[in-house]
Amino acid sequence: MDISRVGFAGLGSMGEPMALNLARAGIPLLVWNRTPGKADGVAEAAEDVAGLFARCEVVILMLKDAAAVDAVLGRGGPAFAGRVEGRTIVHMGTTAPDHSRALETELLAAGAKYVEAPVSGSRVPAEAGELVAMLAGDPGTIDEVRELFEPLCRETVDCGPVPNGLLMKLAVNVHLTGVVTSLAETVHFARGHGLDLGLLAGVLGAGQLASPILRVKAPKLAEEDFAPQASIANVLANVELIAAAADESGLTLPLLRAAHALYAETEQLGLGAEDMVAVVKALEARAELA
Repeated sequence: MDISRVGFAGLGSMGEPMALNLARAGIPLLVWNRTPGKADGVAEAAEDVAGLFARCEVVILMLKDAAAVDAVLGRGGPAFAGRVEGRTIVHMGTTAPDHSRALETELLAAGAKYVEAPVSGSRVPAEAGELVAMLAGDPGTIDEVRELFEPLCRETVDCGPVPNGLLMKLAVNVHLTGVVTSLAETVHFARGHGLDLGLLAGVLGAGQLASPILRVKAPKLAEEDFAPQASIANVLANVELIAAAADESGLTLPLLRAAHALYAETEQLGLGAEDMVAVVKALEARAELA
């Protein structure tokens, strides 16, 4: 596909660096964000959502949740069909698999194409163009837009039909949530016994447990740096999507349920905007009550 202009909706913590990487790669870009000032220094801004779709044949959505996706598309309203007809919609955010499946059906019926492309990674790999995209949809449509992922991702994985991309993303997040929650619990234990947290990070990083996520999150916990890369609120929303998908399939995820309770408690402490490693504060709060 000769893509003359690409639309990008959603300039949040992940979307902003992703859009910047597309623009730096020389891809003709038109952006839209609910807060207009976010587009400054990124790319040309569309006057409104309707203008974004009118001027772009491919539109990437990197939005907070299903409600935001539906609102931008005009789904359920009279503007939907005209807005999406003849367009290729690339959904890179994280929503429920059932939402994506139904969305694909409606888009195809309206004469649009659809690619599901959620990504694994937080703001740091987004800035570096080192995300991992899990692609789902019609193989021909995926191939038409595949070049757009090159400035964003170090790897793309074809997962089959919709919603396999989102199901794969949720499966990855089961592991990610467990790893970071376990790391927070490890630091909580070590701090409670007066251990040097720098030494702890070194020991963890020297053996089989070494990983990119450990290299990023262990120093944040040791230094009590809670500036968000992936926020508590975002992680909690993802965990709730996983729990719902598990329930629908009759699956039991006891470790995830325990993590869900901890992230919910962290948000209740007013820490929803902090990085996911702030889950350690829920552990500390429980210790104070013990």
